Amino acid sequence: MAAQAPRELSLDDEYEIWLSNNALTLEKLDQFDRDISELRILPWISIITPAYNTDERWLRKAIVSVIRQIYPRWELCIADDASTDPKVREILAEHASKDNRIKVKYLQRNEGIAGASNAALASASGDFAGFLDHDDELTPDACFEAVKVINENPEVDYIYSDEDKLDEYGRRLNVFFKPDWSPDTHLSMNYIPHFSVVRMSLLREVGGLRKGFDGSQDYDFLLRVTEKARRIHHIRKPLYGWRMVTGSAAADPVAKPYSHDAGKRAIADALRRRRIEAEVDDGRFPNSYRVRYKILGQPLVSIIIPTKDNIDLLSRCVESIRRISTYPNREVIIIDHQSNEEETHTYLRSLKDCRVFRFEGKFNFSRINNFGAEHAKGDHLVFLNNDTEVISPDWIEAMLEHSQRPEIGAVGAKLIHPDGHLLHAGDIVGLGGVANHAFCGMPSESPGYFGLAQIVRNCSCVTAACMMVRRNVFEELLGFDERLRIEYGDVDFGLRCGAKGYRVVYTPYAVLSHVEGGTRGVGKTNPPDGEEFTRRWRHLLRDGDPYYNPNLDRTRPFRIRIT
Repeated sequence: MAAQAPRELSLDDEYEIWLSNNALTLEKLDQFDRDISELRILPWISIITPAYNTDERWLRKAIVSVIRQIYPRWELCIADDASTDPKVREILAEHASKDNRIKVKYLQRNEGIAGASNAALASASGDFAGFLDHDDELTPDACFEAVKVINENPEVDYIYSDEDKLDEYGRRLNVFFKPDWSPDTHLSMNYIPHFSVVRMSLLREVGGLRKGFDGSQDYDFLLRVTEKARRIHHIRKPLYGWRMVTGSAAADPVAKPYSHDAGKRAIADALRRRRIEAEVDDGRFPNSYRVRYKILGQPLVSIIIPTKDNIDLLSRCVESIRRISTYPNREVIIIDHQSNEEETHTYLRSLKDCRVFRFEGKFNFSRINNFGAEHAKGDHLVFLNNDTEVISPDWIEAMLEHSQRPEIGAVGAKLIHPDGHLLHAGDIVGLGGVANHAFCGMPSESPGYFGLAQIVRNCSCVTAACMMVRRNVFEELLGFDERLRIEYGDVDFGLRCGAKGYRVVYTPYAVLSHVEGGTRGVGKTNPPDGEEFTRRWRHLLRDGDPYYNPNLDRTRPFRIRIT
């Protein structure tokens, strides 16, 4: 009888192994004690918890998770939001009588989460505030990890961590290993709420939580906090367990539909505060959003297409731009790299609405694109492969709305293989060795890891198979580095954008099909490019892509690293 193939581990299975490998052993606890004794800054952390008719099991566990903190300088500030269940008051009074670090305030009328949280904050005396829902749990090292960050970065104003969920049996699952701080990702969804630690002075400055955003009061609060924070730090480990109970958003994202609309209002209010002309649309899954930035004027967009023969590919690409694109102020520049076929020459001569330039010399993708940029007249440059075809009519607008923003360096599109699977939804440095596409091979409409494939989000880099860059940024960075002849020129460009202080954005709303390798073939690499890239970005390959959590595997995208 043939042996059965081993069952593939689920993400939850992999996380169980990760938890076992990273358990708090006695040796680690002893080391924590030594580390605490060496801390120079010993802030008090006020844990803020609103409670209302909480199930006794979960309320006790939430409180005990604070009591068991390794770091001792904490206080738990709880506001009972006029619970009708007398057991809640009994449990709170019991714990407060045993530990003077537990402060309880009993409200006379129900104020909602925002009002109760602010009531708890009013009794807080800590240097920083951390937030804990009444049925969730902190890991024992949550406060210590935050204080360690404060010691390493004394100017930090806001700290967030990875998170997981807790089922009714206490099993930890559905872990979210998050990217480092990503402002555009945060405007697409609230990915940072747990475990949040905020400097108390900043919290007082922004005014605490606000009523009127029920279900997304934390989103509104963090939008206000992050736009004023001097330093934001991400702790790359789960410190918070989000309880999955019936009716909770942790168990069912559509359980509280009003939270989606509240989040939409919170983003709209943030845009008004920031004086950004934009609208907020629904995203592609619950509690996700699309910020649509107003395009200022109608700048000329130059679409640069390198080609060599393969007339079927090029003609389909050009025709799709003509037939489908809705943005009118555009020019198409074709860079012909020594085409040999007469059919190609005939076609290129027929293109009355395109500008054609011939490039001589050895194939160098970076140099060819730089040559195209020199001949472009537009304020924005689109570098486009000839084996692409437009799918979404407003693809130029979807990229231009971001390219025009002064803080953005490059914008990438969603590229789909003709068979329907994703080819590109942002790139990850270090994936598969040097760099590779995120979510490659997944169904084109799949949300990906926690929805990241279907939202506007920050990446370290995007592919130049379809990339838009503002001309002044391209010139400031001196274009593509021509020492990277075939590979990694686009990855390098994105990383140089980041080094100059610009952000790189991926948008799923600019959609094109792409036959990857349609021109040169698949698998044709240039090892010297990889060696040059590795030498130049050795530190990043060592430390990891900031938008790809180090707890995720570098060989299996968005699987958990368990070795």
